Amino acid sequence: MKILHIIGSINPAAGGPTEAIRMIVRYRPPGYEAEVVTLDNPDAPFLKNFPFEIHALGGKKKHWYSPRLIPWLKANRDRFDGVLVHGLWEFTGVAALIAIYGHRPYMVFTHGMLDPYFKRRFPLKHLKKWLFWASAQYWVLRAADRVLFTTEIERDLATKSFWLWHWDPMVVSYGADPQLPELEELLPAFYARCPELHSGRDGQRFLLFLGRIDPKKGCDLLLGAFAAVAGRHPDLHLVMAGPGGSEWRSELQAVAEHAGVGDRVHWPGMLLGDAKWGAFAACDAFVLPSHQENFGIAVAEALACGRPVLISDQVNIAPEIAADGCGLVESDTLEGTTLLLERWLALDPDQREDMRKQALVTFAKRYDMRRNSALILRTFEHLRPRPEAPILPEAS
Repeated sequence: MKILHIIGSINPAAGGPTEAIRMIVRYRPPGYEAEVVTLDNPDAPFLKNFPFEIHALGGKKKHWYSPRLIPWLKANRDRFDGVLVHGLWEFTGVAALIAIYGHRPYMVFTHGMLDPYFKRRFPLKHLKKWLFWASAQYWVLRAADRVLFTTEIERDLATKSFWLWHWDPMVVSYGADPQLPELEELLPAFYARCPELHSGRDGQRFLLFLGRIDPKKGCDLLLGAFAAVAGRHPDLHLVMAGPGGSEWRSELQAVAEHAGVGDRVHWPGMLLGDAKWGAFAACDAFVLPSHQENFGIAVAEALACGRPVLISDQVNIAPEIAADGCGLVESDTLEGTTLLLERWLALDPDQREDMRKQALVTFAKRYDMRRNSALILRTFEHLRPRPEAPILPEAS
């Protein structure tokens, strides 16, 4: 089978959806082929790093809309057995509805974009979204053969963002890349980005945050919690790795300096490839006190490296993490995040080692994309395109 993936941008800095495409394509089962169409600039340097065919239909400036997308889809749709649209709130979904519906099966991977957190956090923006929802996005999801969610929690929360909703939901297994036993050979790539941590035979002890520097991720909570426990653990450091948020990052750095831990908090920027996996290999544990996370690929990546995860209860896989005993879970508050670090630091070496072993077991059982990619793609084998019929509401 040949599957087409549609996404607004496949820039790795965009995070989750880009990683989803890369893993689904990389671990596709035998007999499956894949192509990707995006609204990226064809000259974008990051397009050279993907080992699959990408059709970039955008211009030199980033635009939400491209007049080339619908004609391209109509001209090429018969080459594919199914289409997977990644993300919401973009022209890509509308284009799929217009060009693909009734001709080929299409599914929509929501990637957490229907979580009611955004409704509470940005009420004015939510009102604007209502216009696009009623006129387009609702119909894109209603017409889709399946709407994909990564957890039952995400699926259920999605119905609370808009009172107008109707779709055919499906919960799919998700995860991350498995890691090889030679993981520690990648330590130099990380230490090249954080040389100040490379002292002594094993380097400095540190906790790792890896994600966008964004208020949603609870970065301020983590800094506050680290400052609260740092005095009792003078050998412990914190690595805040991720893109974006330059202005807020400066504010957070000032907070760390004021708290007296500025020299123990490190900001290497976005880590990719060997440097990212080296960071996981070097850290004591991974921390994500996020206010909202539909899945958390970085959580699964940490587990793949045998690293315990310290996460908030707003990460939708938190119940699985707590049940398996491969990490710790607390509330997404300063008190909860501080307790999260205190609980980890209070564990004895044997307890931490047990948690590391369980991390690998949990990853293999739940989050290995070598298996989960096939489960997602094989859904297309049971789908047939729905008959052509008017789907968009008539203009009044």
